[in-house]
Amino acid sequence: MTTRIERVSYDDAIVRKFMVASVLFGAVGLLVGLWIALQLAWPELNFGIPYTTFSRLRPLHTNAVIFAFVGNMMFAGVYYSTQRLLKARMANDALSAVHFWGWQLIIVAAAITLPLGITTSKEYAELEWPIDIAIALIWVVFAINFFWTLARRNEKHLYVAIWFYIATIVTVAVLHIVNSFALPLSALKSYSVFSGVQDALVQWWYGHNAVAFFLTTPILGIMYYFLPKAAGRPVYSYRLSIVHFWALVFMYIWAGPHHLLYTALPEWAQSIGMLFSLMLWAPSWGGMLNGLLTLRGAWDKVREDPVLKFFVAGVTFYGMATFEGPLLSIKSVSALAHYTDWIIGHVHGGALGWNGLMAAGMFYWLAPRLWDKPLYSKKAADAHFWLATIGIATYMISMWISGINQGLMWRALNADGTLTYPSFTETLIAIRPMYIIRALGGSMYLVGFLLMIWNLLKTVSGAKAVDTTVEVTIEEQPAVEGPGVVAVITGRPLWFSVVALILTGAFFFAESAIVAVGLAIAVLVVGEVGYVISNRERAAGKASWFNLIEHRPLAFTVLTLIAVLIGGVAEILPMVLIKQAVPVTGAAQKPYTALEQQGRDLYTREGCYVCHSQMIRPMVAEYLRYGEAARAEEFIYDHPFQWGSKRTGPDLQRIGGKYPSLWHYTHMNDPRSTSPGSNMPSYAWLSEWHIDPKLAPKKLALMQKLGVPYTNQDIDDAEENQRRQANTIVADLQKNGVTVDWDSEMVALISYLQRLGRDQGVALSDEAPKTAARGGQ
Repeated sequence: MTTRIERVSYDDAIVRKFMVASVLFGAVGLLVGLWIALQLAWPELNFGIPYTTFSRLRPLHTNAVIFAFVGNMMFAGVYYSTQRLLKARMANDALSAVHFWGWQLIIVAAAITLPLGITTSKEYAELEWPIDIAIALIWVVFAINFFWTLARRNEKHLYVAIWFYIATIVTVAVLHIVNSFALPLSALKSYSVFSGVQDALVQWWYGHNAVAFFLTTPILGIMYYFLPKAAGRPVYSYRLSIVHFWALVFMYIWAGPHHLLYTALPEWAQSIGMLFSLMLWAPSWGGMLNGLLTLRGAWDKVREDPVLKFFVAGVTFYGMATFEGPLLSIKSVSALAHYTDWIIGHVHGGALGWNGLMAAGMFYWLAPRLWDKPLYSKKAADAHFWLATIGIATYMISMWISGINQGLMWRALNADGTLTYPSFTETLIAIRPMYIIRALGGSMYLVGFLLMIWNLLKTVSGAKAVDTTVEVTIEEQPAVEGPGVVAVITGRPLWFSVVALILTGAFFFAESAIVAVGLAIAVLVVGEVGYVISNRERAAGKASWFNLIEHRPLAFTVLTLIAVLIGGVAEILPMVLIKQAVPVTGAAQKPYTALEQQGRDLYTREGCYVCHSQMIRPMVAEYLRYGEAARAEEFIYDHPFQWGSKRTGPDLQRIGGKYPSLWHYTHMNDPRSTSPGSNMPSYAWLSEWHIDPKLAPKKLALMQKLGVPYTNQDIDDAEENQRRQANTIVADLQKNGVTVDWDSEMVALISYLQRLGRDQGVALSDEAPKTAARGGQ
């Protein structure tokens, strides 16, 4: 074996760029978040501007925090740690630059399009198809650069942080591509190829795992690198990190359906989501404990070092969030918490507690090293820590109180079986103080963040940016014979895992207790046999299977992809391909008329799904308040689905016919005149803005391609039919002294709202209906 010394200069300029972008966009995302939080208590703070309503700015806030703030922070951490862990400069500086500028352009495109109402209405995936394509291309650039660097690395061992980065890159690509399948109507409008129940499952398979593989796995990789570095201690347990990684990437992908408990999603899918969510407790807390126990023997440093304070608090919030998530996935808890502010508190605890505090700790650690100058003020960093920690804790507690209050008030019944609080706005009035406290907590967090920006600016002021150069000892070893990539991938552990999975699956379908117990014992026996064989091989001096794959990036990546795809394929393919996977219990939905489709597009443009659900759960209180529980076949032509995830306003699934058109017109112009206590802003501009009647046949033709049973005659008559239906609404309003143009957006939206829940229904047979419904009123 021979060795040689090579000087490696790391590309720290790209780290600085992503770090600066993260800090700037983080401030923007938090400012927008505070603005819309204040609107919940004072809705007039949109100032009557269509582009600044809560429902239009909320997607901007979530995208800014997730993809601009945390995304840029993630890339900064990945580029910094990867080069040092692999002892190699990033493979191509041009690819790094394309990645950086491409990502920032995507963020700018989001900042422009979302307030304009250009949205797919799919949570955390609202960006339209041209931007989706750009995201995929830039992600490929990032992947090529990363894996190319892996291929030319000078350190053959892959440290645990690299495992999590690999899982992030391959899984986010799969999630984004599948969830973005859409058919474009124009350069700025498209419709999901999935509909109803299938669209909901695909969306929350993506939505949950975007949290898992964009906000969790890469930040765990950052934790595994930066926390030991800051503490000056090795990671507590390498074995625990192995279990943490493989259990997390396999289990997380199954848990998406827990966002859809008590909906029209089939029971089997709901149960799978709940089961795997509960199982996630173990690996998640294993990772948290591995992080905190790394500080064993170094806790005295936490008192003095603001970096460690942020890391410890961030990891603790990770533990809280990953305890609360499985708790909320339990059906009885979800029945109370879903659609309430409790979920909002949970999400912010993860994004701002876990991600935000880890980001701050990383920035404070990086700045002195990237600019070769000590941190300007540790006292200011300590003040930031307490402002952020107390601020996010205040935010979460206020939302817990608000959410539990909402859930209990919605469900409350009198002794005679009637609703105790029949008016939805009674709950809004009750929780308004919590919205004010929420804004106060958010303000504290924002002030702390601005204090960090000041501290970092003072730190780098007058300093010169530096790139680290190191001397790397490279061992030139002769090729060692051993199992190839295919042999490693298909090694014994994989087969033991397959057998265990088959036995576990059979356990859940066992028809008798004896068979179930037998299968459970068989699973334990298979695991024990694998453990014994592994120990014997280790005692004999043989390399462990994991030791073989962690030196082979290709094998590691393929196995990670397999672990992720198993859950995705098992959940989604039956829903999409097997008709019996979605039970039919009644009459199916009728297609929307041309005017109703126009109105539905306005509903998504204005972000109504942000505050209103269209999914009545099978509960007594919801039946009394909203009507009959939802059925899967009622959404078969909904491209995209509009079930929503939060009720700041009441459910609208069966709102059609409940109120006259005049009520809707008045409500849109002055919500509190019809609903005292409402925090909905005015949408008066809908009476002044007009639809494009010529788009109607194009929309119906596109829906026909997606499987909605419109005839060619329906498409040819679309313009005439939408005018005829609009004139009916106009005439009704004129009887009450209201004059509005037939092609106004107000009329189109009223037609859609009056349609909801008023289908006469058609029999769902093997053959699609021959003609589309006309009217639906």
